[in-house]
Amino acid sequence: MKYFVTGGTGFIGKYMVQKLLERGGTVYCLVRKSSIKKFQELREWTGASEKKLIPVYGDLAKKKLGLAKADVENLQGKIGHFYHLAAIYDLRASAESQLVANVEGTRNAVQCAEQLKAKSFQHVSSIAAAGKYLGTFREDMFEEAGELNHPYFRTKHDSEAIVRRECSIPWRVYRPASVVGHSQTGEIDKVDGPYYSFKVLQKMRDVLPPWFPLIGVDSGSFNVVPVDYVVDAMDYIAHQKGYDGQCFHLTNPDHYTSGELLNIIADAAHAPRFAIRLDTKIFSFVPTGLTSMLAKLPPVRRLLDSTLEGFGMPADAALFFSWTTRYDNRDTVRALEGSGIEVPKLHSYAAKLWDFWERNLDPDLFIDRTLKGNVAGKVVVITGAGSGIGLSAALRLAEAGARLVICGRTLEKLKEARKQIKAVGGEVHIYAADLADMDSCDRFMAQVLKDHGQVDILINNAGRSIRRAVEDSYDRFHDFERTMQINYYGALRCSLAVLPGMSERKAGQIINISSMGVVGPPARFSAYIASKSALEGWTRCAEAEFCDRGISFTNINMPLVKTPMISPTKAYEYAPTLTPEEAADLVVDAVIHKPSRVTTGMGRMFQILHVIAPKLAASMMNMPFRMFDEKKAMEAIDKSKTDEPSSEQVALASLMKGVHY
Repeated sequence: MKYFVTGGTGFIGKYMVQKLLERGGTVYCLVRKSSIKKFQELREWTGASEKKLIPVYGDLAKKKLGLAKADVENLQGKIGHFYHLAAIYDLRASAESQLVANVEGTRNAVQCAEQLKAKSFQHVSSIAAAGKYLGTFREDMFEEAGELNHPYFRTKHDSEAIVRRECSIPWRVYRPASVVGHSQTGEIDKVDGPYYSFKVLQKMRDVLPPWFPLIGVDSGSFNVVPVDYVVDAMDYIAHQKGYDGQCFHLTNPDHYTSGELLNIIADAAHAPRFAIRLDTKIFSFVPTGLTSMLAKLPPVRRLLDSTLEGFGMPADAALFFSWTTRYDNRDTVRALEGSGIEVPKLHSYAAKLWDFWERNLDPDLFIDRTLKGNVAGKVVVITGAGSGIGLSAALRLAEAGARLVICGRTLEKLKEARKQIKAVGGEVHIYAADLADMDSCDRFMAQVLKDHGQVDILINNAGRSIRRAVEDSYDRFHDFERTMQINYYGALRCSLAVLPGMSERKAGQIINISSMGVVGPPARFSAYIASKSALEGWTRCAEAEFCDRGISFTNINMPLVKTPMISPTKAYEYAPTLTPEEAADLVVDAVIHKPSRVTTGMGRMFQILHVIAPKLAASMMNMPFRMFDEKKAMEAIDKSKTDEPSSEQVALASLMKGVHY
């Protein structure tokens, strides 16, 4: 038998083509000339010969699919089954594109099948054609469809209507449920439907132990079937007599709430389960009209969209959680009787779905995690890069191809830094500027934007640290002013200068070299930590405002680093510290992954401790404060008074590596 297939290069389509080829048939596949590569991949995947799998050039958007006259003459009266699978299934697609592909495309396919005098028209619809029907939707129902406000629901319903009302040759309609990967291999071609939850579960698995009980909401009615069942059922029913003019629900007898579905996938992923699932009926006291009105408010809508996008879901994925329609499939069961074809239980193949997704479709697999891929050709400004952390970071970024702009107060240091950067093959431009002086800061940023046009990444590294106890600062208010001037105002001034351009381009990153003392405030650094905390506070607010414009903000809670900044403090000569090169690793991590915060294990410990037991945290920081008494510390370092520090001091310094004291 000869078959004609639209959408043969799609996910369901390729399995359908393979099935028809296994029957010994000859398959003619509608292909756009621009998509011939996909067809060649299909032929290679099926292993079919050129005589068995044949391309027919046309377009879904053209009348009668735009087939050439010669193809029409060659195929007329020879096609047994015309399978129409081509459609748009993407929730992100525009309403206009869905109308063209799903509705007009179906009309053109019907006219083409009639022109070719095909013996039957096999139309692949969707359960979405039922709309958001309240109750159980039967296979013999169509006009009773529920809410069809979403373009996907509407176009699937309207396309099926064309087959029912306009097709003059025998037809059959199939409404698959949400199609997932192959039950034996897990193969799927894209993230859709239930797969939107996979990333959420993966993130929870990575931060929580499997036994950790989660609280979720039970909502919606999800119906899931594997692609091999859908194809096997369509192939079998299409070749049976007596079913013309009928519709078949290729659905699962088991309908799952969101909580049930997530728990099945969570078990497959070894992720925490939703032990407590709240029924949405507990919110029934809230008037439906009120919730509908609130959901349409722009701020609420933006918050919902941002939350869903953060988990890799399109904004319209929310409609699944209010979709409660159930589907009867008794006609399909009757038609398949004796064939051995039935829907496998989801839990029996969920692990295969998860494994294939994690190995092939996890969005993180497609993120460029190389430093070169993130900075090559980009303008990167690093303040205070004449030495220390700034210079080490500059060298790493220069090697990766960044167009570096570095500044500092001392021109001689900058020239030396330039030599080192050029020695590794980097491009670098130096500017002498005192960022504690707002006029100098403004001139610097204005010149950078004039010379280079834009700033893609700003690393606020320039800073000043003052180590002095509060009781020794009663008459030194200028210490607080000096640190605030450069650590906060200088960094803020630079950030405000680059944000307009980043906002316009909807791309950019601002990285602040902060301090571990912000998450674990130490003694003796009140001026320094106050200035860094101010910068972090501003950054968190800015992130909330610009996160929807593609701009990333990262605070690096840097531990104690052996740089010229700490050299005046003799007590640090024997303290375990990070090297500038190790500190540069944290900067590289920030550039590649763009998290809101980069910190060390010690930093995370202090974060947790200050949340659950702030008094205990203060007592812990008081220990090194009293143990490293300024006078005693100086005596410990002064070789004329003692050979080495006390064993207690060395032990505590080693235990609290990187902590300021």
